[in-house]
Amino acid sequence: MEESISRGEFQVNLAKQSSLRSGGSFKSTLSGRSTPRNSPSFRRLNSGRTPRKEGRSSVGGALWFRSNRVLLWLLLITLWAYLGFFVQSRWAHSDKKEEFSGFGTGPRNTILDAEQTQRRDLITGDNSLSANNETVTNKTGISKPINVALAKKENDVPSRRKTGSKKRSRRPMRALKSKARSKLKPTIEVKNNDTEEQEPEIPTTNSTYGLLVGPFGSSEDRILEWNPQKRSGTCNRKGDFARLVWSRRFILIFHELSMTGAPLSMMELATELLSCGATVSVVVLSKKGGLMSELARRRIKVLEDKADFSFKTAMKADLVIAGSAVCASWIEQYIEHFPAGASQVAWWIMENRREYFDRSKDVLHRVKMLVFLSESQSKQWQKWCEEESIKLRSQPEIVPLSVNDELAFVAGISSTLNTPSFSTEKMVEKRQLLRESVRNEMGLTDNDMLVLSLSSINPGKGQLLLLESASSALEQGQLEDDKKMKKSSKIRKGLSTLTRGHRIRKLLPLLKDGKVALNDTSNNSLSRRKQLIPNSKGAMQQSLKVLIGSVGSKSNKVDYVKSLLSFLEQHPNTSKSVLWTPATTRVASLYSAADVYVINSQGVGETFGRVTIEAMAFGLPILGTEAGGTQEIVEHNVTGLLHPIGRPGNDVLAHNLRFLLKNQLARKQMGVEGRKKVQRMYLKQHMYKKFVEVIVRCMRSK
Repeated sequence: MEESISRGEFQVNLAKQSSLRSGGSFKSTLSGRSTPRNSPSFRRLNSGRTPRKEGRSSVGGALWFRSNRVLLWLLLITLWAYLGFFVQSRWAHSDKKEEFSGFGTGPRNTILDAEQTQRRDLITGDNSLSANNETVTNKTGISKPINVALAKKENDVPSRRKTGSKKRSRRPMRALKSKARSKLKPTIEVKNNDTEEQEPEIPTTNSTYGLLVGPFGSSEDRILEWNPQKRSGTCNRKGDFARLVWSRRFILIFHELSMTGAPLSMMELATELLSCGATVSVVVLSKKGGLMSELARRRIKVLEDKADFSFKTAMKADLVIAGSAVCASWIEQYIEHFPAGASQVAWWIMENRREYFDRSKDVLHRVKMLVFLSESQSKQWQKWCEEESIKLRSQPEIVPLSVNDELAFVAGISSTLNTPSFSTEKMVEKRQLLRESVRNEMGLTDNDMLVLSLSSINPGKGQLLLLESASSALEQGQLEDDKKMKKSSKIRKGLSTLTRGHRIRKLLPLLKDGKVALNDTSNNSLSRRKQLIPNSKGAMQQSLKVLIGSVGSKSNKVDYVKSLLSFLEQHPNTSKSVLWTPATTRVASLYSAADVYVINSQGVGETFGRVTIEAMAFGLPILGTEAGGTQEIVEHNVTGLLHPIGRPGNDVLAHNLRFLLKNQLARKQMGVEGRKKVQRMYLKQHMYKKFVEVIVRCMRSK
C-alpha cells in the first residue's frame, strides 16, 4: 500500500513538474531563449501525440493578438482604405459596365460619339424614314439633291439566321439561341441607346423630300478649333449657386432622354451641379432617346432602378428635382413609400397643356414647390388649380431657361469658356467662317434667306402651317415677279416706240448733212435704253429656303409627318425650297447658317421656347406666335414679328416672311436687339441666380 501510495504521489509530482517545465519552456520560447532538443520539455512541445497541444496553441494565439492588436487594427484600416480607393477608381475609369449603388455609384455606360454615329436617316429604328442625301456639285460649286426618297429600313444589326441558314440548321436550337443572345443583344442595346426610335407605319416611298443636311459636328470642330465635349459644366466657384450646392446630394428625375427642351435642360443642370461639387444621381423613367451616351460622357450617373432603390436613394438626398409633369407617377409612388419626402421635392414643370395638368393634379399640392418657366405658364397652371380646388403648399417660382455657355461661346457672347486665345472677337470671326462652310455644304448662296425651325415634328409645333405660309410667300413672290416682268416689258415697248419716232425726227437733218452714221446712232440709243430699263434679274433680291428639324426625334408624330409629305407632294415648287436635318445636340452650325428663326407653336403656345433665345443669341430675328412664352420673349417690331395662332395666322406669317425677305436691314436690326436682350436676361448666370432662391426655399424647412 505504501509503495502504491508513494508511486501515485510520485506520478502527481511528476505531472506538476512537467506542466511547470512546459510553461517555462513556452515562455522562454516566446522570449527568444532556446530549449535543448533532448530535453523532456522540447519533446513534449513538439510531439504530435501530446493531448494538450491545441489548448496551448489557442492560448498562445490569444496572447499574441493582445500584444499586437494595435498593429492588426492599423492593417485592417489600411486594407479598408485601399478597398474604398479601388472601388472609386474602378467606377470612375473603368470602361466595363459594372453596377454600383447609391449616390457615388452607377453603371458605367460606354461612351460613344453621338455625332459620328448619327446616321443621315430621316427616321431611325426598325421601320424608319431614310433619305439618300447624295449630292452632285456643279461647276458653280452648288450641291443639288439626287434621288431623295422615304424608304423602309431594316435593322442595322446583321441577322445570323438569314446568312448561312443551311449550315446553322444542323446545329442544336439551344446553341443557336445562346450564341444569338451573347452576340446580338449587346449590339442592339448600344444602338437603342444612341438612336431614337420611331413609330411604325411609315410610308415606304416619297419623292417630295428636299436635301437632308447635317449634322455638322465635324465642321464645327474643324473651323472653331474647339470641341464642347472637352469643356462642359464650368462652374463659377465664387457664385452663390456654387457655395449653396457644394457637397450636397441631389436626385434629378428625367421623364425621357429625347433631344428636346426638358431632357436637355435637366442634363445641363446635372452637369452644372457636378462641376460645382455636388453629388448627383439621375432617375430616367423612359430611356428611349439619344442622350444616354451624352450622360455617360458627362459622367452623370444613372440609377438602373426607377422604383424601390431610387426611392431609398432619394430619401438620402438634400433635394429632389423632377423635370417634367410626366414625372407625376414617380413622385406619387415616392411619397407613398416615404411621406416625409414630399418636403424635399422641387417640381420643375416644362409643359403647358391641360392633358399634362390632368395627369399630375393629384400630387401638385403635396410637393414642396412648383417651378415654372414663364409668367404665362404659371398663371395658366394656377388657374387650373383654382378650378380643381387645389391649394398649393407654397407660391410657385419662375426659373426661365438660358443659353448654355457652349452656344453663347460660339455666338461670340462672353462666357466662362472664353480664354485669351478664344476671345469673343475671335469667335465672331470663326462663326462667320462656319456660316460660309455650312451654307456651302447645304447648297445655299448669298441670295438665299434660310428660315430655320428646330423642334420635334408634331401638330403643337405647327410645321405644316409653316410650310403653307412658306408656299403662299413663294407664290406671292412669283406673282410679284410676273407683274414686274409684264410691267418692264410694257416699259420696253413704250420706250422703243418713243425712241424710234424721236430718233427718226432727230436724225433726219443729220442724215441730210451726212454728219452721223445710222449704225452709230442706233448703238448709242440702245445703250441709253438699257440704262433706263430696270434689270429683271434684280427684281427678286433673295429666294426663300426653309430648314425643318429635328427629323428622327422620338417625339415626332408619324401621322403628322405624313401630312407634311402629302402637302409637299401637292406643292412640288415648295418642296424644292425645303431642307431637313436630323436630331442632334450640336446646333451652333445651324444657327450660324440661318437668317431667320420661326417658332410657330400652336394652342396655348410655347411654354418658354429655349430655341427662341438661342436663335436670338446668334442675332436671328424671330417670327413667332403671339401666345405662351413666345410673346414674353419676342417684342413685336423690335426683336421679331408676331402672328396669330392657327390658320388665320398663315397670311400674316407669309407676309412677315416676304417682308424680311425684302428687307435685309430690318433683319439685321431685329437680330441685334434680340442679342442684346439675351445678354441682359437669358444667360446661364441669370438662370442659376433664380435657382438659388428655389434651393434656399426648399431647404429652409422640410
